[in-house]
Amino acid sequence: MDTPAADDWTGRYLAELKTQRQLSDHTIAAYRRDLAELARLASLPNQAGWTALTHFDIRRFAAKLHAEGQSAASIARKLSGWRGFFDWLSRELPLAANPADGVRAPRRPKRLPKALAVDDAVQLMEKTTPGNAEPAELCDRAMFELLYSSGLRVSELAGLDVHHVPARDGQPASLGWLELEAQEVVVTGKGNKMRRVPVGAPARAALAAWLAVRPPACDGSAALFLTTRATRISPRVVQYRLKVHARKAGVPVHVHPHVLRHSFASHLLQSSGDLRAVQELLGHASITSTQIYTSLDFQHLAAVYDKAHPRARRK
Repeated sequence: MDTPAADDWTGRYLAELKTQRQLSDHTIAAYRRDLAELARLASLPNQAGWTALTHFDIRRFAAKLHAEGQSAASIARKLSGWRGFFDWLSRELPLAANPADGVRAPRRPKRLPKALAVDDAVQLMEKTTPGNAEPAELCDRAMFELLYSSGLRVSELAGLDVHHVPARDGQPASLGWLELEAQEVVVTGKGNKMRRVPVGAPARAALAAWLAVRPPACDGSAALFLTTRATRISPRVVQYRLKVHARKAGVPVHVHPHVLRHSFASHLLQSSGDLRAVQELLGHASITSTQIYTSLDFQHLAAVYDKAHPRARRK
């Protein structure tokens, strides 16, 4: 990158990001595009014009981007980049205030989590495993049953050990492990928050079948789920195997591990109505994160009403 001129404020800022913060070329290019867009919106005649921008100008620019059809996430990213630039510029030039401070992007639309219909979940789980199943097939069945039975994140599933392993010889203790006799798994979720989650009977049976044929891990670890090479399974492998399994089971939608977590929460809430219990089982720090499933529950009830109530049917 060439040395920018003394009055080339955006060039100097980007050079500092490159040398001092050591950001990647890709990230620097994104910052350059966002600052060029700000200059376009402000119709700046030269680099000295940055000091003339006000809080109301930035609000107007954000509104214009929204009117042009840019997403809330894209506008939020640009506002963050502009805010960082003006923070830096205030150390180089006398600015009354950072004009981007306090400017918010348009509210992002809430996206409801995708959950399987109950019938599709049952169809996925009840796909027959042959009597002469290979160990990999038994491993898959145990993983998928456990994902749906206990609502685990795929990273939590992949990190499970057969049993608790204490820290020793510089190696960390288990982050999660199976307690089959107690009918539970212990997992460490976001924020290093540990929780115990029940394991249902079909999942326990699938786990027992897998453990009966599970080979020793090639690295001597206690990893519960293994690849065909006897290494700890990765989240990406779980995603791929679940996708293939769902296709073979004839499930008409794309299925990935988080869909099973959403399905676990939605189906449990539909049956119990106990939001606080679902929060604890999912490991959500705030019940606000769990409340989104009440929207799914209402959608289910509304669909039942529209289908069954005599006054809801159109003539």
